[in-house]
Amino acid sequence: MEDKDFLLFIKKVKDYTSIDLSQYKEAQMKRRLTTLRMKKGYTTFASFFEAMTKDKELFYEFLDRMTINVSEFWRNPNRWEVLEQKFLPDMLRKSRKVKCWSAACSTGEEPYTLAMILAELNAQDSVVLATDIDDGALEKAKKAIYSDRSVRDVPAKYLQKYYRQENLTYHIADSLKKSIRFQKQNLLVDTFDTGFDLIVCRNVMIYFTEEAKHLLYHKFANALKPGGILFVGSTEQIFSPAQYGLESAETFFYRKTEV
Repeated sequence: MEDKDFLLFIKKVKDYTSIDLSQYKEAQMKRRLTTLRMKKGYTTFASFFEAMTKDKELFYEFLDRMTINVSEFWRNPNRWEVLEQKFLPDMLRKSRKVKCWSAACSTGEEPYTLAMILAELNAQDSVVLATDIDDGALEKAKKAIYSDRSVRDVPAKYLQKYYRQENLTYHIADSLKKSIRFQKQNLLVDTFDTGFDLIVCRNVMIYFTEEAKHLLYHKFANALKPGGILFVGSTEQIFSPAQYGLESAETFFYRKTEV
C-alpha cells in the first residue's frame, strides 16, 4: 500500500506540475519526501499532495526538498580557476561577448560566480542565462542576499569588489544582478536554447536516473555551439562522452566536438 501511495503521488505530481519524479533516483527521492511528509504531519502521500495543492509554501518546500538547493560560491575553487584562466580566455579571444547558461542554478551562487569572473575578464556584456525548476530558489537568487557560509571560498578580491556585507549577510552588487537573466525551467521537459559557448550544470545529474542523464547530456550537447564547453560537478564524470558528441577537455570539462 505504501508503494502504491507513492506511485500515485508521482503520477499526480507529474499531471499537476510536469515534474516527473520517476526520472529521479527513487530511493533517494522517496526517503527525502517521506521525511518531509512525516515532519509536516501527513500519514500518506495522498493527503500530502492534497495539502501541497492548497498551500503554496508547502509546495515550495516540496520543490526545495526535491531539488536539494545546496550551493556555494566558487564550489570546488580549483575548477573555477581553470574556467577563469583557461577556457573563458580562449572563448574571449574569438569574441568579447560569450553566451553562457547556468542550468539548475538553485539560489544563484553559481551564475553570480560566473558573472564575477566575466566582469574581471572585461566581458560583462556577455549573456548569462540562469534557470531552475524551483520558483522559491529563483526568488532567492534574484534577491542575491547570502549567508557568510556561502561565501567562504570566494577569493578576497572578489569579496571586496562584488559584495556588500551587512552583519552576517552578503549582498551582491547591483551591477552583477543586472547581468543575469533568471528563468524557470524544467530540464527534463523543456526545450533548450542553442549556440551556448558555456553551459554550467553541476551537482544536479547525480539525482537523476541513467535514462534521464542520457537524455540530458544529448540535450546539453545540442545546445552548445561547436567547440563549446560543458562544466559538470565533481562527482559527475561523463563516461563515453563521444556518444554525445563531446570530448574530455579537462577534469569535469567537456568540449563539443567540431565537425
